[in-house]
Amino acid sequence: MKKGKRNSRKLATIYPLVVKLLRVFSAIHGMRDVPSSITKINTPPPAAHLEVFKRHAEGYLALSTGLRNLALPGGILFDEWDSWHTLIITDEQSRVGYTGVLWGLGGGNAIGVPPIVNFGTRARKDKFLPGVANGSIQFCLGITEPDVRIGGPGAGGISLLIIPLKVPGVLTRQMHNSGVGASGSTFIIFNDVIVLVSTLIHKGNRGFEVIMLNFNTERKAIATQSIRLSRVCVEDAWNYTCTRETFGKKLIENTIIRAKFIKMGRMIEPTQAFLEQLTWLIELSRKNGKNSPSVKIGGMTAMLKVISTRCLEKCVREAQQIMGGLGYARGGKGGRIEAISRDVRVMAVCGGSEEIMSELAIREEAKDLKTHASASSQL
Repeated sequence: MKKGKRNSRKLATIYPLVVKLLRVFSAIHGMRDVPSSITKINTPPPAAHLEVFKRHAEGYLALSTGLRNLALPGGILFDEWDSWHTLIITDEQSRVGYTGVLWGLGGGNAIGVPPIVNFGTRARKDKFLPGVANGSIQFCLGITEPDVRIGGPGAGGISLLIIPLKVPGVLTRQMHNSGVGASGSTFIIFNDVIVLVSTLIHKGNRGFEVIMLNFNTERKAIATQSIRLSRVCVEDAWNYTCTRETFGKKLIENTIIRAKFIKMGRMIEPTQAFLEQLTWLIELSRKNGKNSPSVKIGGMTAMLKVISTRCLEKCVREAQQIMGGLGYARGGKGGRIEAISRDVRVMAVCGGSEEIMSELAIREEAKDLKTHASASSQL
C-alpha cells in the first residue's frame, strides 16, 4: 500500500515537470536556424537568444549546480529529485531534434560545472554557481586534445584550472564542425597566459580524477539523447510515409517500408529498456549506499553508449532511405533527420569513442567475473 502511494506521488511530480518543459520548447523550436553569431564565443549573442538561454537556465541549469535553495522544474524539491527526473528532462528536451541547440543551451555547463561542484572550495562555489543558475555565467570543459599542462606526461601530470576568457593571452575562434552548429564549439589558444595558483581545482596533477568523475553522467545523457533522436527519425519518417503516395497507394502500405520501421523498433526498444535498467540500478545504489549490490555502473554505461549511438546511426540511415531526397535536404519535412545525420558522428565520439567504451565495458565485466567467480554476468 505504501509502495503504491509512493509511486503515485512520483507520477504526480513527473507530469507537471513535463508540462513545464513543453512550454520552454516553443522558444527552443524558434532557434532551429540559429545564426552563426550564437556559435562564436567572442560575439555576444542577440538579445533574443540570450533571453532563451536565461529562460533555459531557470531550473534546468540549477540541477548542475547542486544549490538547494533554487526552484527546480515542476516544483520538485531538491532532495526528491532523482535519476528518473533527469532522464525525463534529457529525453523531452531532445525531442527538438537539433543537438547543437541543446548543447549550446546547457551542454557546456553540464560538463564544465561538476568539477567545481565536486571539488571546488566554498568560496568558488559561492562565486560561480549562482551565476550558472541564473544564466549569467557559462562554463566549458577544455579537455579535448589538450596541449597545455603544468605537470609531466601522462594522467599524473594533468591539472584543472578555472581560466576566464577575458584573461590576457586567451584567444578563441569558432570551430566549424559537420553538425551541432549552435553548440558553441570553440578553439581555445593560450598565448603566455599568466595562471594564478588560486585558479587550481582540487590539487596539482590530480585533474584526471576530477575529469573522470562526471563521465558516467555525461555518457548516460548522450545515450538518452541518442535514443530520443532515433525516435525523432522514426516519427518524421512515419508521418511522411502516411501522406506520401507512390503508384496509387500510401508509401506506408509497402511491405519493404514497413519492414524498415520494424527494424528501427527492434533496435530502439531494447536500448530504451537497457537505459531504464541502468537508471534503476543507479537509483538502487544511491538509496542503499554500502548495502547496494556490487554493480559496475561504469561498464554498463559505456556499453549503453555504444549500443545507443549505433542504434541512432542505423535509424538515421533507414529514415533517410525512406524520405529519399527530403531526408538529405536542410529544412522541410526531413529537416530534423538531415540535421541528425550530421550530428550522429559526434554522438558516437564524444564522451568516449566506441572502441574505448567497448574496452572499458569488457574490462569492468572481467573484474566482476573475477570478484564473483560463481555468479553470472551482470552485463
